[in-house]
Amino acid sequence: MADRDAPPGLVQTVILGVQHALAMDVYVVPFLVGTLLGLPAADTASLIGATFLAAGLATLVQSQLCLRMPVVQGPSYVPIGAVVAIAHDAAGGGIAALGGVFGALIPGAVLMVLLAWPLRLFHRIVARLVPPLAGGAIIVVVGITLMPVALQADVLGGDRAALGGNILLALASGAFAVGAGLGGIALGARGRWLRAGSVLLALAGGSVVAAFAGRFDGSAIASAPWLQRPLLAGIDVKLRLSPDAILTMLAVYAVVLAETTGTWLAVGAVTGETLRPGQYDRGAAGEGLGCLVSALLCSLPVTGYASNAGIVALTGIADRRVFAAAGVALFCFRLCGKLAAVIAAVPAPVIGGVFGVLCVVIVMNGIRILAALRLDERDMMVAGLPILLGLGTALLPPEFLAGLPRLARCLLGSATAVGAASAIVLNLLLPGRRG
Repeated sequence: MADRDAPPGLVQTVILGVQHALAMDVYVVPFLVGTLLGLPAADTASLIGATFLAAGLATLVQSQLCLRMPVVQGPSYVPIGAVVAIAHDAAGGGIAALGGVFGALIPGAVLMVLLAWPLRLFHRIVARLVPPLAGGAIIVVVGITLMPVALQADVLGGDRAALGGNILLALASGAFAVGAGLGGIALGARGRWLRAGSVLLALAGGSVVAAFAGRFDGSAIASAPWLQRPLLAGIDVKLRLSPDAILTMLAVYAVVLAETTGTWLAVGAVTGETLRPGQYDRGAAGEGLGCLVSALLCSLPVTGYASNAGIVALTGIADRRVFAAAGVALFCFRLCGKLAAVIAAVPAPVIGGVFGVLCVVIVMNGIRILAALRLDERDMMVAGLPILLGLGTALLPPEFLAGLPRLARCLLGSATAVGAASAIVLNLLLPGRRG
């Protein structure tokens, strides 16, 4: 359980907040979208910067005002297929082609806020669909289905000639994270700083190892500008409204909400906090507000990052002031191009190694919840089959997904959401006790 008895001081709060921001692959989603659409380098950089800004503002809204839990918001992988499909249908090139995407995101985000806040329906849906058995299964699924993301995207992907070096860098970074976290616990109060900074130390240590191996490229830091102006939808990018695109994004938002609910449950598991009905409603409203801000800033939909729940479990610190600092850090990464270049310079295998360790922490917290329940054969199927379905989704060949209709690509675009949804559906449909 996270340490709530000794709140961090100001300097430690800032350092821990930066640690949360550095541990996130915030730039990966906009980079993938820019690559898939063939955007010019300047437009891709603008999209990455907008995502940092939106993630920072959404984190402040969610962690301090709405959900009021230790969460960090970042770009979701779920909408990538839909974003690319909508943009390909649009006329024009560069970031202007995303005007239809931003126009489709705004109505869905407003609807999400209305359903969650004035109508207060979201907590009723969760109470009906996510009892402890399904909740524990979802947390396990979240951790396991994120493992292929950490390994394939950051470690095993790319140039095969560099595969051996990638694996060694990931192992070194993961070892730094485990060593610092467990070493801090073993030292007790004297090692609190070591445990609290375990992720930051792992990223720094992994980057040093990468530098000695000739795998760290910091040239972009020197050439990056100090200050950057954010883009605004409707001013810098003309918005377009398409009923088909709006309906597609409504389906995407449904999947994103299922994904982020799993993150909230994971955060609650590592902090020992049981979410109250009002928190679910405020959290869904915060998700909608974050996605609305993202669209207005020419960015992509944001969601709660489960990897940061792993950081909380590893460091033992869940103070919300740390997450305010994380939001400010993400905000600064956008406005200061050099700071954004620093985080982008951390080699992908280093991030992947640390990310993998955080996934393990999330999985074990889910297993802890399931272990407290008396599982019969039916319950084991409810908890186990979503893992199979989630991993199966994660391993679907890209060429198979590319041949599916747009809506199917959206629904299958997130292994985490597929696993979470299957846990809910199986708990409802399989005969027997519904725990």
